[in-house]
Amino acid sequence: MVNVLVVGSGGREHSIGWKLGQSDNVNTVFHAPGNGGTSNNVPISVDDLEALSIFASENDCFTIVGPEAPLAAGIVDVFNEKGLKIFGPTKKAAQLESSKIWAKEFMKRNNISTAAFEVFDDASKAKEYVNGIEHDVVIKADGLAAGKGVIVCNSKTEAEKAIEMILVSKKFGDAGNNIIIEDRIDGVEASYIALSDGKLAIPMATSGKIKLRLLKFSGSLNTKSSNSIDL
Repeated sequence: MVNVLVVGSGGREHSIGWKLGQSDNVNTVFHAPGNGGTSNNVPISVDDLEALSIFASENDCFTIVGPEAPLAAGIVDVFNEKGLKIFGPTKKAAQLESSKIWAKEFMKRNNISTAAFEVFDDASKAKEYVNGIEHDVVIKADGLAAGKGVIVCNSKTEAEKAIEMILVSKKFGDAGNNIIIEDRIDGVEASYIALSDGKLAIPMATSGKIKLRLLKFSGSLNTKSSNSIDL
């Protein structure tokens, strides 16, 4: 029997803890910090790597990390140094998620197909670039931006606004100190995820994002207001 510490507070971590709790090999599942629907919540922030490692050590936990931020901060490296068992990529490997520029350059070095791209930290040069090409682009903040750092542009005007918002207005803070401008490729987005120990990879089911539109109804069900929210 093993105790498990699930780091995070979102739906991803909630579902991981829920499923682990059904295993005969698991004793107690702790969540740090967890949410209103999880049990055995521990009031430790995902950013407090030292406190998390102390808790895992004192409670003999195998740790699973959900959010990107603690992985990018090096939680796996901290746990490894202390001889604690943890599931997740090291800080260096986590750059595939924490830095879009690092990930794109990694793909380029290893001949992995990806959209053509350029990197900028100067807004005027970035605008000059988009005005000198004929195709639409996608503009991305380099760092973690809670899933909001990618802007699909339909015109040069939209591209210029995106550049201004990220590099000048600092909409995403330091995550937008650098941007990627890449060729826009239209199609179906899908995720292919695998579990790996560095040598072998076990594929999981494919998945994709579905865009929902919530409609606000007023009066009868046959009448709807113009208010809607894109998720």
